[in-house]
Amino acid sequence: MISITQTQPLDVPSAIAQRRAIKTFKTDPIAPELLKQLVELTVAAPSSYNLQDWQIILVQDEAQKAALSAASFNQQQIVQAPVTFVFAADPNGEQNLTPILERGLETGAWNEGTVNYFKTVIPQSQAALGDKRREYAIKDAMIAATHLVLAAESLGLSTCFMNGWIEDQVKEVIGAGDNPDLAIAVLVPVGYAAEPRLNPGRLPFSSNVSVDRIGNPYAG
Repeated sequence: MISITQTQPLDVPSAIAQRRAIKTFKTDPIAPELLKQLVELTVAAPSSYNLQDWQIILVQDEAQKAALSAASFNQQQIVQAPVTFVFAADPNGEQNLTPILERGLETGAWNEGTVNYFKTVIPQSQAALGDKRREYAIKDAMIAATHLVLAAESLGLSTCFMNGWIEDQVKEVIGAGDNPDLAIAVLVPVGYAAEPRLNPGRLPFSSNVSVDRIGNPYAG
């Protein structure tokens, strides 16, 4: 059960409109109960067949943060922020299918017929993806990361989607160096902004939003 204890969190539209990518963080810690809320809201994200095919690693230890920063071309937001969420994607998520199906039964979301159907269909669907398995798992991890970013903004925290890291080195830092299938989807430092950032603006709808097919611009 998700419980939000902070008074008057931002609504979703406000969090979306207000969010900026913050590159400089205060070192102030995040209260444990607030961090737990972030985790709850992050893992509430949807995923294909509800596989939840991500591994989310909260990097908080100072030595771990330094190592993760070194694996990310020494980007300092990892060192500054009290926690960085590392989103890893597991293309073999169906191997953990039993507890997912059991949980679906317990909640009443799925009946026995649905569960028996999924026992066959999910492994078949995963196998049919072939080389796309990694891509699909990364998509699920990115959806979860987006939940984190908006949840953090709504609760008074700031974040930054990070590119620029060496996957093999990041995997070594998080203890997954011996797992060749695991993919690193994105890194997201979370904390309190040390300085504000203005909205750099967006292109008009007509430049990249179309109706039915590219080239038929959406007027809004």
